[in-house]
Amino acid sequence: MLKFLSIRDFVIVATLELDFTAGFTALTGETGAGKSILIDALSLALGERGDASMVRAGCERAEICAEFDASVAVQSWLAAQDLAGDDGVCLLRRVLEAGGRSRGFINGRPATLQQMRELGEMLLAIHGQHAHQALLRADAQRELLDSYAGILAQASELAAHYQGWQALRSKRLLLTENAAAVAAERELLQFQCEELAGLNFNLADWQSEQADYARLSHSASLLETAEFGIDMLSEADNACLTQLSSLTTRMRDALQHDANLSDTLKMLESAQAELQESVYALRHYQQHLDSDPQALQALETRIQNVMDAARKYRATPENLVEVLQRNRQRLDELGGDADVAELEKQEHAAQKIYQQAAQKLSLARQKSATKLSAEITAAMQTLAMQGGAFSVALQPLKEGSAHGLESIDLQVAANPGVPARSLAKVASGGELSRISLAIQVATSKLASVPTLIFDEVDSGIGGRVAEIVGQLLRQLGTHYQVLCVTHLPQVAACANQQWQVSKAVEQGVTLSHIAVLDESLRVEEIARMLGGTTLTDTTRKHASEMLAQSAKSAHRV
Repeated sequence: MLKFLSIRDFVIVATLELDFTAGFTALTGETGAGKSILIDALSLALGERGDASMVRAGCERAEICAEFDASVAVQSWLAAQDLAGDDGVCLLRRVLEAGGRSRGFINGRPATLQQMRELGEMLLAIHGQHAHQALLRADAQRELLDSYAGILAQASELAAHYQGWQALRSKRLLLTENAAAVAAERELLQFQCEELAGLNFNLADWQSEQADYARLSHSASLLETAEFGIDMLSEADNACLTQLSSLTTRMRDALQHDANLSDTLKMLESAQAELQESVYALRHYQQHLDSDPQALQALETRIQNVMDAARKYRATPENLVEVLQRNRQRLDELGGDADVAELEKQEHAAQKIYQQAAQKLSLARQKSATKLSAEITAAMQTLAMQGGAFSVALQPLKEGSAHGLESIDLQVAANPGVPARSLAKVASGGELSRISLAIQVATSKLASVPTLIFDEVDSGIGGRVAEIVGQLLRQLGTHYQVLCVTHLPQVAACANQQWQVSKAVEQGVTLSHIAVLDESLRVEEIARMLGGTTLTDTTRKHASEMLAQSAKSAHRV
């Protein structure tokens, strides 16, 4: 459960620290005092999106810290996310800066908003004052029933089965409906793949073939160059090696008279050896240079074929392998005639899996729909809707959908003898609010979270009905930690404890405060809720009686 909440510089709250207890806590105060700020702050701590407008005017940042008891399931989740803290404790912290930057922490470690929301769903459930509006949406009605039935995971799996089935169906329809076009494309691709494969092209061979062609096509010039090099180095009358040999001989003679010529002589002897090696290399090259005209012709034909293919497929020769791979991939996607039959087989198998899962889901929904209808109908009788009936209707779908073989329609008969009709067409605003509360009470009994918060869900009701609502919330408080923002004294009187929200101008700044009320202050606050700004002994006496009566009837609903 929620144990502690600290709020700093949030909206009109400067500093606020609250210790929470078990049972039913009522949060009251004048309109505009900021009763919902507590809910907004908790929502922010649990991963809801915020903006800079939530930072109190003139402050650098807002900060919300919340401490919860950690159940075994919560501790397992924290360990899996590497966010574990002290045993049995879970700390959430959210910082919102005036510049718009937001940071979240779980047990002192940075966390994403998704992680905080996922954890928050295990810790606390908030029923907003406009929750009844969501009941008019088909997806909300379906989720309500599936959540009550405990089959949300199965519903998610069913959606995956449906998507897989439909994907196979679409692929099979594409092949069959465009059979002629597909056949023509497949024939063309087969021809192109065979043509490109027959070219037997690969990049390494292509580079080698280009080098061989360059050499063979210039063989005469290359032989002439080698001959010229041999002649210049060693064969001509004034050949380099002959002159260099004469120079080294003279240098050796001169070395006897001046040792400083030693290094120069070594360099000349090295150059003479290098030039001699060059002559040997040129003669070897000359002897082995291939001038085969037939090989040259074959290479010319090969290169021309590759260049023609590149032009035909609008690619460079280096990209021909990629073109072949792309065509083969497309050919695989199109499949053959046998693939259509295989697709039909796969489609029927996927449809069967979907149908089996959908029928199982339908049975679970039918069973839970009957039970939920009875519970909400019973709750309606206590909420000034005597004789009214609520039903969760399952409307069959012709072909089924990702959500199952039926749509969910919440229906109500507000008065005896009146046929049930869809909630959106029948219920007035007040009736819808009471029905919403009845649903929340019925579904909250199965809540997997330890803390339930109701934010003015009692709007639109009063009198005896309000007292019953208070007793219902108190009853929930025996199983869960319940916090309710309310403007009704009948509801507040049923709480185990009561907090008062107020605001005041301090040094020109409006600030909100929350005070924990003792028994005498509760009488004053409920008297204010009963009689307005002017309190009398009569309203105080009435308030005191309401508190006493609520305590006596706490065990009844």
